[in-house]
Amino acid sequence: MPLIWCAISGHGYGHAAQVVPVLNELGREIPNLTVLLRTTVSASFFHDRLTIPWTLQSVQQDVGCIQNGPLDIDIPATWNALDEFHAGWDARVAVEAKAMKMAAPAIVLADTPYLAASAAKQAGISSAVVASFTWTDVLDCFTDPQSPHHHTILAAVQKAYGDADVGLRIAPGLPMIGVKRVHDIGPIAEPAPSRPEELRSCLKLKNSERLVLVGFGGIPLNALPWHAVEELQGYHFIVDGAPAPASSRVHPLSALPFSFKTVLASADLVMTKPGYGTIVEAVALGLPVIYVRRFNFADEGSLVDFLLRHGCGHELSREDFFSGNWRPAFDALAERKAEGVRPSVTGATDAARFLSQYFQ
Repeated sequence: MPLIWCAISGHGYGHAAQVVPVLNELGREIPNLTVLLRTTVSASFFHDRLTIPWTLQSVQQDVGCIQNGPLDIDIPATWNALDEFHAGWDARVAVEAKAMKMAAPAIVLADTPYLAASAAKQAGISSAVVASFTWTDVLDCFTDPQSPHHHTILAAVQKAYGDADVGLRIAPGLPMIGVKRVHDIGPIAEPAPSRPEELRSCLKLKNSERLVLVGFGGIPLNALPWHAVEELQGYHFIVDGAPAPASSRVHPLSALPFSFKTVLASADLVMTKPGYGTIVEAVALGLPVIYVRRFNFADEGSLVDFLLRHGCGHELSREDFFSGNWRPAFDALAERKAEGVRPSVTGATDAARFLSQYFQ
């Protein structure tokens, strides 16, 4: 039975959201394909998304960035965590390589842990990085020119990416620093079917009321300006990843019989940060987006450009977001429609066709 090893970053849900459609599409091309997921992403994320048989092994694959909520990166803590991760680097590579040899996959896929590339090379197995960026692209922005130690770690990360056979760069993507051979593929999105009538009926919404999904990815918000939100007449809010109070206007996603993807496909607009999965799916759905920028994450600019070029978006300042001054942004989007041409989200098919050669 053909097997693919898939190493997925546990930094939020964006990396898993990118790679799942690739695995689903590859399953349509390769009969009886199974996947071994090597990741700290919760198994619950894959239950209603991944359509091929899978096994999950919860093993740390990378550091990513240490964050204080979804909008703030703790740069010193990130370097400290990288120090710890790389202190046992050779042992980590050996453990992964041994497990890979035992599993004997046709190929190792990584989005975007560089550990998997080095381990695959040691195990003598082909590997591909499938991602919109590498951690080299991201960490390069946080490197202190006066810190040789930062440069040592960054060089080690870049060298590890160089062990991959190929990089499949998902659009919109960054340079993928370190990967020696890069092949460009299209955007990746796999929206759920829209079910607005069922969702609105469940919430007992009036026809005149607009439904907003507030979702900032896999790193939860600690709180929202609930008093101000409660006063936004004409709107209802489904909130993912923040402890919501009892309210007739605010509905925790966890209390509803709908997945995040179904709500995203069924809402009137989404409020989020510029992260790959939500932005690209919103564009594919033609869903208006209110976004709060982080300003120091490497792929944010390319995602905002993608949204404004192909979709419909409005920026909300961090100050207005946390103070609850949301209505001007809602009003700004009320009559706007996406003006650009929606892109073809061919990335999963592109990747599957490229990767299928490893199973022949």
